[in-house]
Amino acid sequence: QVQLTESGGGLVTAGGSLRLSCLVSGGTFTTYAVGWFRQAPGKEREFVVAQAGSGGGTYYDNSVLGRFTISRDNAKNTVYLQMNALKPEDTAVYYCAAGPVVAGLEGLYDYWGQGTQVTVSS
Repeated sequence: QVQLTESGGGLVTAGGSLRLSCLVSGGTFTTYAVGWFRQAPGKEREFVVAQAGSGGGTYYDNSVLGRFTISRDNAKNTVYLQMNALKPEDTAVYYCAAGPVVAGLEGLYDYWGQGTQVTVSS
């Protein structure tokens, strides 16, 4: 059974930074593509960034390109999302997801975390 557990959310003022973590337990971590998605109040969940398994590519949504960075520590089975220059419009619940292929489509991910709240005040 694969489980994903996010942490690191919180309240930050605009221009600040946060780092989210996603611990992936079960399965073979290095083979999974991992994605981060977010859902703002009253909106559909949207793609943020995804990274293929070891040696694969990374893909960012234009809205976060240059501000957010995804990384993974295979020894810790953990994926990180470093978020810099945060804006109020980044406020959302952030979810990590894992699956067999890197993609921006939710349906291609098999496993999801419970989400962590990020709030950016102006």
